[in-house]
Amino acid sequence: MKLSHAYGALIIAWFAVLGCIQAVTLEVKEGNSTCIKAELSASFSINYNTSNSTRTAQVPLPDSAAVDTSSSSCGTDGSLPWLVAVFGSGHALGLSFSTNGSLYSVANLTLQYNLSDSSVFPEANSSDVVTVVLASVGIWAPINTTYRCVSPATFRVGEATVTFSDMRLEAYMPENDLSPTESVCMADKGSTAAPPTTASTTTTAAPAPTPPGTPERGNYSISNGNGTVCLLAQMGLQLNFSYFSVSQNKTIQEIINLTPNLTSSSGSCEASSATLVLTQEQATRLSFTFTLNSTTNKYHLSGMNLRANWSDMTAPFSVGNTSLDYLRSTLGRSYMCNAEQTLVVAQTFSLNTFRLQVQPFGVTTNQFATAEECQMDQDQMLIPIIVGAALAGLVLIVLIAYLIGRKRSHAGYQTI
Repeated sequence: MKLSHAYGALIIAWFAVLGCIQAVTLEVKEGNSTCIKAELSASFSINYNTSNSTRTAQVPLPDSAAVDTSSSSCGTDGSLPWLVAVFGSGHALGLSFSTNGSLYSVANLTLQYNLSDSSVFPEANSSDVVTVVLASVGIWAPINTTYRCVSPATFRVGEATVTFSDMRLEAYMPENDLSPTESVCMADKGSTAAPPTTASTTTTAAPAPTPPGTPERGNYSISNGNGTVCLLAQMGLQLNFSYFSVSQNKTIQEIINLTPNLTSSSGSCEASSATLVLTQEQATRLSFTFTLNSTTNKYHLSGMNLRANWSDMTAPFSVGNTSLDYLRSTLGRSYMCNAEQTLVVAQTFSLNTFRLQVQPFGVTTNQFATAEECQMDQDQMLIPIIVGAALAGLVLIVLIAYLIGRKRSHAGYQTI
């Protein structure tokens, strides 16, 4: 995931150098009033098929992009507000919004691309217009506040990757311009880049929370209809997420350990998918979705969702991602990683894992199969081997030097 973010940032930087990516301003109006406004740069990386290969098209959102007034709306008559920008030959980017009265969020990110556009998709073997949708994007802010994220943010949507940067947007606007009060994304809070200068800007940055220590390792399992165990998991889990605190009246970041003896497990196993749901005291629900590729016999963690409902929250916290690619292993084997891992799910949520071993497919005799270890564990094992080899080499060099010196010393004596 971190690698995909790095590629997204590199793509943005490259297009920026070439002058291809422009900051685009988009507004949705109702009469003379603006209800949604966005200032952003965006690029799209889209995989498509030709007759004999798979290619990737890199498409920037041009400064000629315009709001589609027939598809965009302020959300009257019970419908969600929509911002739809059209560009090129049949391409479109859409953002829908929802609110609970105190917060607003991007409910869906939609990308439409036209494979018959040969200037973007040369030699494509299809002329379809493809529409892909991602829910739970993780973009949200308090009402009457501008969401701001200068750092690149990358989202996987079907066969495409959407990367935003220099983003400022607001929905459910009471005025015709963006609010001077800004809610800053987590990526910018951890960045050393200077934010744009605004005379009356306030941010929701909070001190980094104190880590609660290494979480206890829990044992979880799921059985199928006949009582046979079909999924095994052992892991310590740490939730790292941000939400708007009622008591502090600002967005705060929390790091919470999942406690095994307070957590129940449920889920299901199918031929090509398996789900593990962990519920702690009915207030925190964390779900994992694993997917098996029957062609390659490889499985991976493809989706994760967190839902929390605490008394200090203005509304239940819910965020998820169905386009993950973590914990990859082979059918008939388990995945193991004793080192701490950080699985980034969205801008507002990541999961830290400790001493993890999981097997969602091919479980027999209620035990883990032979493990495939993560790269971090392999690197940690390699370090003492390298150090040992270096020490052995040093001892050997000293020994050889000693023997050579001793031989020369004997050669200096003469027989009387």
